[in-house]
Amino acid sequence: MDPQVFNIVISAIVGTVVVSSAGIAGWIHTTRLKIKNGYPLSGTWGQNQYPRAATEEIERIKLLSNENAQLRAELGSVKDRLATVERIVTDGGYALTHQIEALRELPKN
Repeated sequence: MDPQVFNIVISAIVGTVVVSSAGIAGWIHTTRLKIKNGYPLSGTWGQNQYPRAATEEIERIKLLSNENAQLRAELGSVKDRLATVERIVTDGGYALTHQIEALRELPKN
């Protein structure tokens, strides 16, 4: 066999192996990212298959959901209290009382 032809055949084989390895590595990386971020995986017939979540992750999600609900409820009560305080401060009687108290604090001559 001619050495030039032999080098071309070897180069073609090496190129095929490199391209195939890159494709397989890309597929593995994509699958890892899908699993990590919760995207569905493709089944053999095109159906979506969701990776199973660990029980620790499920419990953590439940705890975070409960904490989120509690914080939303607390935020709602804080908004209600703030609205009440704003109503009191903008009330004319409060301003008048505040002015009277300021006059009482003035030094007497």
